[in-house]
Amino acid sequence: MDYEKLYSQYTEKSLHGRYITLTEIEPLLQQLNSGDNLKIIGHSVLGKPIYKYELGSGQTRILLWSQMHGNESTTTKALFDFLNLLNGNSELAKNLLEKFTFCCLPMLNPDGASLYTRENANKVDLNRDSQTLSQPESKLLRETFEIFKPNFCYNLHDQRTIFGVGNGEDKPATVSFLAPSYNEERDINNVREKAIEVIVAMNCVLQTYIPNQVGRFDDSFNINCIGDTFQSLGVPTILIEAGHFQNDYFREFTRKYVFIALIVSFKYIYENDIVCNKIQEYLNISHNKVCFYDFVYKNIKISYDNNKIITNFAIQFKEELIDNHLYFNAYIASIGDLKDFSGHFEYDAEGALYEDGDDNIPKIGQKANFYLGKSVKIVNGSIVF
Repeated sequence: MDYEKLYSQYTEKSLHGRYITLTEIEPLLQQLNSGDNLKIIGHSVLGKPIYKYELGSGQTRILLWSQMHGNESTTTKALFDFLNLLNGNSELAKNLLEKFTFCCLPMLNPDGASLYTRENANKVDLNRDSQTLSQPESKLLRETFEIFKPNFCYNLHDQRTIFGVGNGEDKPATVSFLAPSYNEERDINNVREKAIEVIVAMNCVLQTYIPNQVGRFDDSFNINCIGDTFQSLGVPTILIEAGHFQNDYFREFTRKYVFIALIVSFKYIYENDIVCNKIQEYLNISHNKVCFYDFVYKNIKISYDNNKIITNFAIQFKEELIDNHLYFNAYIASIGDLKDFSGHFEYDAEGALYEDGDDNIPKIGQKANFYLGKSVKIVNGSIVF
């Protein structure tokens, strides 16, 4: 199957960048509504509607939700790309709609999306609220789960640029998966094995596109997390984390790989018997690890009280919402040997002297604007020659 061609054909071009709110998705949901597909199932803390979009007539029931964390929008873009495919009248779409019933909550946390925060308007992480159900958004997800009675759940997230995978030369974790644990011992029962087998199928295909850039997320058990809760309730649950692809801070490449992963998983489910013998292949997927900064500058000369030292420092972007525009602002994050870290961009200063027009001493949390020697200017973390 030509997944690249499918993505090109069904990409929702009106969705781009990282700041995705209800303003962008409501018109799309109305366009996709062909009758009784779309419903408002409730409202957020600040009164914003939370939508459910349901499509298909198949016996296998799939529940997907995105933007549980408001600042994690890549999977929302990929989900709309997939919904475009389902509405595209292709043979693949017909097969999927015949085999499955899809229930999608494309933006569970619209307040957080508008504020570009992980938490909801009450500053609660909805992915730690699956037991207390203290928030209206958490209650709506749980009610949808209980009414819809899914056979599989897809918990769709973003992860930070700090994560990498691989042994030896680290690469960014562009897509990561997890079959959440259902108990403290992290045992693997038949329910969790079903999620594992589907993840293995997705990984096998993604390795042909992004070799050594697929990770396996930490499976420490936390019953307050929604994936762990649904897994413990007997429904195979798959966590998908959209991560960094080289130079893709807007995550337009990453959304493609999430789109591909979704199609692969559903094709696998309807074309294969889930026989639950893929545990070792799952465990062979590289673990995510914190090993990246956005920028690493090496061998920089710094003058302290007339003493000169050679050191390295790392710079990290902060995503900051200012007047409803998202900015990637770079700050110095670490100073030292950084031997266990790589940079998505690296530069060897070869002993050039650090100057910043102030006291010429770098500080953690300082904006990343400085000079290296006389010829290299750094603005917002990047070199301007």
